[in-house]
Amino acid sequence: MFQWTDEQEMVRTAVRQFIDKEIRPRIEEFEHGDTPPYDVLRKLFRDFGMDVAARDRFAKQIAFEKEVAAAVEAGETPPEKPKRDSEGDGGSSSLTLIPIIELCRVCPGMVTAMGVSMGLTSAAILSKGTIAQKERWAPELLTLEKVGAWAITEPNSGSDAFGSMKSTARRDGDEYVLNGSKTFITNGPYADTIVFICKLDEGNPPEERKILSFVLDSGMPGLEQSKPLRKMGMHSSPTGELFLTDVRVGIDRLVGETEDVAAGGREGAKATFMQERSGVAAMSLGIIEECLDISVQYAKDRVQFGQPIGEFQLIQDKLARMEVARLNVENLVFRTVEMSAAGRSMTLAEASAMKLYSARAATEVALEAVQILGGNGYMSEFRVEQLARDAKVLQIYAGTDEIQITHIAKDLLRR
Repeated sequence: MFQWTDEQEMVRTAVRQFIDKEIRPRIEEFEHGDTPPYDVLRKLFRDFGMDVAARDRFAKQIAFEKEVAAAVEAGETPPEKPKRDSEGDGGSSSLTLIPIIELCRVCPGMVTAMGVSMGLTSAAILSKGTIAQKERWAPELLTLEKVGAWAITEPNSGSDAFGSMKSTARRDGDEYVLNGSKTFITNGPYADTIVFICKLDEGNPPEERKILSFVLDSGMPGLEQSKPLRKMGMHSSPTGELFLTDVRVGIDRLVGETEDVAAGGREGAKATFMQERSGVAAMSLGIIEECLDISVQYAKDRVQFGQPIGEFQLIQDKLARMEVARLNVENLVFRTVEMSAAGRSMTLAEASAMKLYSARAATEVALEAVQILGGNGYMSEFRVEQLARDAKVLQIYAGTDEIQITHIAKDLLRR
């Protein structure tokens, strides 16, 4: 795949029209008015039938899993998993990425809010949860009827998410008692459903404790969700803190309903990180495309020393490098679509490499756009100021650049 198909271009055009009508006129409101993005995102889902499609895919997945479970119980050979995207153009994968790219041209924070809810939170349940848990929580997360949060980061833990984790789950009869705090949690202030990751306290040293995930609902006794935190960028993505004080839950809220680490612990969290990292390429592409479009038009219109600044070689060099970055990141997005069509998942190192390059490219392009526009670029009116602030966090969340380098290098050295 080297370009979007005609069908995908039609979807892209339709999504752009929706964004131009529903989001661009309200950018100031979303960026500075503390207006949560969920209602407009739900409208996007409804208008394009994304909610119906998500429910249909979920129903097919659950029906297949029930067939497998029944076959295993009866001692029969389980059915083969149906192939996805058999038409060869990426199918549902491409139709998921296109809205991400287009939204990131205007309001990248919305993609973060949407992705954590319908992507990370639901994925944590869909990958390791029981069939009953998937049916209980996933459909409303996949359609954005409910807002989800994936809570792993703590005040004293960042890159060392597991080693520095202090949140705990303690057995108490048939229940667990959860305590701890989380910070930098996307959707935290408004989340209806929260995947809370913690360590099982069995009286053993912290470094030996199992990692467990629990599904919580807002309003549970002992669960406090903070107001949105102020931050450098991604203002349209609410971020907050969570505080748990003796929150009591049954085993039905333990993901996988087992304490087996392989079923619900570190591996499940790593799988969620892989999904988040591979999605950064699509986000980066949207930011790069918008910054490049603005910069090219400005280079044509802005006259200095008697000629458009686009006639100066230094400006041409910046624009050329932006285009190189756009092509490279677009190819990474196309690779993601092709891998999905082939039914192949990325390794952690592949996802890390994709995130490392894309995040750096988006940040560099956005800052160069500010430089091309000069004083105007530093003003919010010309929008590259916002995109530069938004792009920077791509190098931080879902694992910093430094962590991505570590994962890539370790994978190379193991070969």
